[in-house]
Amino acid sequence: MKVESVEAIPFSIPFTKPVRFASGQVEVADHVLVRVRTSDGVTGVAEAPPRPYTYGETQTSIVAVVEQLFAPAVVGLPLLAREQVRARVGRTVGNPTAKAALDMALWDAWGKTCGRPVHELLGGFTDSLAVSHMVGFDEPAAMVAEAERVRDTYGITSFKVKVGRRPVHADVAVVRALRAGLGEDVELYLDGNRGWTAAEAAQALRMLDDVGLSRVEELDPADDVLARRWLVQRCPVPYVADESAPTAADVTREVLGGSATMVSIKTARTGFTDSTQVAGLCEGLGVPVALGNQVDGSIGSACALAFGASRRSTSLLPAELSNWLDLADDLLTEPLTIAEGRMAVRGGPGTGIEVDEEKLARFRTDG
Repeated sequence: MKVESVEAIPFSIPFTKPVRFASGQVEVADHVLVRVRTSDGVTGVAEAPPRPYTYGETQTSIVAVVEQLFAPAVVGLPLLAREQVRARVGRTVGNPTAKAALDMALWDAWGKTCGRPVHELLGGFTDSLAVSHMVGFDEPAAMVAEAERVRDTYGITSFKVKVGRRPVHADVAVVRALRAGLGEDVELYLDGNRGWTAAEAAQALRMLDDVGLSRVEELDPADDVLARRWLVQRCPVPYVADESAPTAADVTREVLGGSATMVSIKTARTGFTDSTQVAGLCEGLGVPVALGNQVDGSIGSACALAFGASRRSTSLLPAELSNWLDLADDLLTEPLTIAEGRMAVRGGPGTGIEVDEEKLARFRTDG
């Protein structure tokens, strides 16, 4: 079982409405399907979502690095030579989502080869996860209406609220409106995407002290070292490192340096192999983790679900798995489903999904 070929296929699927947050805006899922074929005729797939304002990757750069650098480096290697793959693609600096998609496609191919679900190969802790939904920038009434619709339709009772606008009062009003509209039984937590200063974030937290937030994420820039530590020391709830901690080394620095008390794991940037490393590190340090989302499509969400369900630590909190609900379509033969606030892991081999080739031909942008 050797890697015979690696493809990077760009595709574009519009969102039904823009997803807006402090560091950017997404109107179209200009993502890349990474597809691995083995010498035994097995195909593994994963999705790379470029986020140029966070990691510097674009759809074009992902296709180029996969086709020109990563594919020549891994073709011919045994399917299970994951450490060799990591070492070879690691010679190229950056490109986290391209590396992650290649890693997950290899895992998907291995699961299909041995006829087992990836989440079992990774640990198999549970067969479903509670789901959290992200609510992007809008007016308070519109954000409450969206959250109510998602709660009533899918049973979701956990919401990540995007904040980071200036002045802070606009976002404070949104959070208060959500609490008033959704009631006390719904979980609310904030994600600032590094939009505020530490002082602004502290002001917002004081103003929201009675709202009952469960945690906050990246309210201020990670490179404001002293100010961030000052903020985290005064934060009344767990402070989540996300964009500031994309690798295990970053997690170590953020946590031991006092710049975070919790970590977000995103398979879109660390794949399955490095996500396992990050999760194990956090477990050893006694740091809780949350399963995040990079505005993933259906394929990326299925991968995140498989990893999140594999470990106890990643299954304790509602996972951010619902961004695909805002897409006009997807590439799957069988769509994902959310029922009573949970997503069940697909029972088939690999990540349990199959790409609809007719849809891929319709949405791919490389001709």
